[in-house]
Amino acid sequence: MTPRIPIPILAPTKSASITIPSFLLPSFCCQARYASILANLSDTPGAYNKRKRLGRGPSSGKGKTSGRGQKGQKAHGKVPKGFSGGQTPVEVSHGHYGFKNVSVLPISLFHLPRQIILSLTQYLSHSHGKEMSPINLDRVQSWIDQGRLNSKLPITLKELCASRALHGVKDGVKLLGRGGSSSLTTPINIVVSRASRSAIEAVEAVGGTVTTRFYTKFAIRRIKQGKTDPYVSMKWEPGMLPEPLQLPVGMGADPLQRVKGNGFQYRLPDPVSRKEIEYYRNPEKRGYLSHTLKEGEHPSLFYKPPGDAKVKRERAEVKQQAEGSKLW
Repeated sequence: MTPRIPIPILAPTKSASITIPSFLLPSFCCQARYASILANLSDTPGAYNKRKRLGRGPSSGKGKTSGRGQKGQKAHGKVPKGFSGGQTPVEVSHGHYGFKNVSVLPISLFHLPRQIILSLTQYLSHSHGKEMSPINLDRVQSWIDQGRLNSKLPITLKELCASRALHGVKDGVKLLGRGGSSSLTTPINIVVSRASRSAIEAVEAVGGTVTTRFYTKFAIRRIKQGKTDPYVSMKWEPGMLPEPLQLPVGMGADPLQRVKGNGFQYRLPDPVSRKEIEYYRNPEKRGYLSHTLKEGEHPSLFYKPPGDAKVKRERAEVKQQAEGSKLW
């Protein structure tokens, strides 16, 4: 135990000008202080790392060679990154060929086993492509038979997530045709991000419709929260779904109603990139922007009608003749 230094009792004396009352004297007798209190102060364990002290003798564990081993380039100094001992580096002799296509959709990997997909999470995290959540026709039919999906109303991303047919949707939903046309027996009107050709044929064979539309991550989150309409946006065509199915959702052809978000807090966005616009303009993909195509027009934005150049040339000639007839 650390020593204690008692404080001497202050007793009243004749020479003292100030006297202490007698009832305060017992309190002074019991006071004591630690002489080495500052020596016991220390940081919390793990607050800092102990400095590595080199060259302090063999018993320190880091003496003589200071943890560098015996001789060699690494013991004498630093080695540049990629140094191969003086020979021609591999990246110079062989070089890099090809490229990594970061725009490839990870949906193409869904046929692989789950363990392989989990091992490719690092690739998927650095990919710029869209990660679609697959939904098959046999699963949709099973949910309809169980009463978890209503086939009389449009089946959208919101219904699929609410019925737990899908879990953790990130960039969108892709409809796949597992089981073929025999897996689906109920006519449905489904709105998804993308759909395979076999799934489109199977749904339309039983009298249903497939519509693909554009979604973003934030739009998907707000749709699940009930803050955004599941499929109607500014460019949505009212005739994309059968007439009786448009009224329950509350979407009309009124432009002012669409600008206000159709009663929702947020509006559903439309695509702005060239690839997305061309995909949803394609009637073969059952895109919701296919009504914007004119007769004989191609979904590509680089498409020009055959007579377009001739019309522009004639307009330029007429304009040039008009300017030539001016007096000044």
